[in-house]
Amino acid sequence: MIRFGPAGIPLSCKGRTLQDGIEDVHNLSLSALEIQMVRSSAYARPPDDEEIGMTLKDIEEGFVLEILRDGDSIIDPDEPIEEDDDLIYMPSGVSDTYGDLFWTNEMAKRLDVSLSIHTPYYMDLGSNTDLTENCINSIRHAALIMNALGGDVVVTSLGLYDGKTDEEEINENIYNNVAYIMDWWQDNGLTPKLGIEITGQQDVFGSLDQVLDICEQIDGLVPVINFSHHHSRTNGSLLEVDDFLNVLEQVEPFSDGTIHTAFAGVEYDDGGNEKRLTPIKKGDLKFEPLAEALIEMKPNATVISTSPLLEHDAMYMKIIHERVLAKKVAKDLKEKKKAEMAAAAGE
Repeated sequence: MIRFGPAGIPLSCKGRTLQDGIEDVHNLSLSALEIQMVRSSAYARPPDDEEIGMTLKDIEEGFVLEILRDGDSIIDPDEPIEEDDDLIYMPSGVSDTYGDLFWTNEMAKRLDVSLSIHTPYYMDLGSNTDLTENCINSIRHAALIMNALGGDVVVTSLGLYDGKTDEEEINENIYNNVAYIMDWWQDNGLTPKLGIEITGQQDVFGSLDQVLDICEQIDGLVPVINFSHHHSRTNGSLLEVDDFLNVLEQVEPFSDGTIHTAFAGVEYDDGGNEKRLTPIKKGDLKFEPLAEALIEMKPNATVISTSPLLEHDAMYMKIIHERVLAKKVAKDLKEKKKAEMAAAAGE
């Protein structure tokens, strides 16, 4: 099955809540939505008197998703809050309260909308500065949100090369920090996957080879094919059906049953660096050969529209995919009928 959906709440959606977005995606005959975690700052505060004895799911004021107790993190949504705890809250959560996510989970399943989440686009797991700690927490909090929503994957990039620090040192820091995240992830039994995205800049960790290598080295990771980024980074390598098949076939063994992808038109410079994303009909990256590759390969896959036109281009890709599939079915039926007629004539 191929799912299509936008990166964020549809532009045409009258409401701006996550729940509105899920319902709108369903009404547009789409079946995926990638939440954009734009504002990820989280802060600690003591519990109010009325919150003592409540659980994270019960709190009705603010988006509180974690308890700090004696220096330890508690993420069990049914754990009672104690007087000396600190609560980790996000002023700009993806929903009014953390508890809302659990019924939103049921809503998404009822409407058959698959959910994923993208961490903030500027991530730095390579410098081991205070910023790195904030980025690790952003990934952790995205994982808690996805887990409550019953979603499939947390999509993230990992870091950049600053031109001063040795690249091998940055790579080592990235691997160590991702391994730390995955130890925490697995210790807490979180069900989503952590998806490492192909990036579109030469000075950012995230070539196809780098993504596949880290997914091979660390359990629980899956690669995320951002076709626009890969096309930019490889100076326009995705032109024919076989070009897309080559990438899909490399990624498929690491994808745990479902390949997560993103697609948009793109402009890039001669150095293999993405300049901007564009509507799909612009530029030299075309969706038709990807549609043919998906039909030939028949994977379970999600295609997220990161185009400026969001849901418009998600629906456009779905239509193109259905059109290419219909042509293939008609061609196969014609060839089958022709073979049957030839066999009958021979008899």
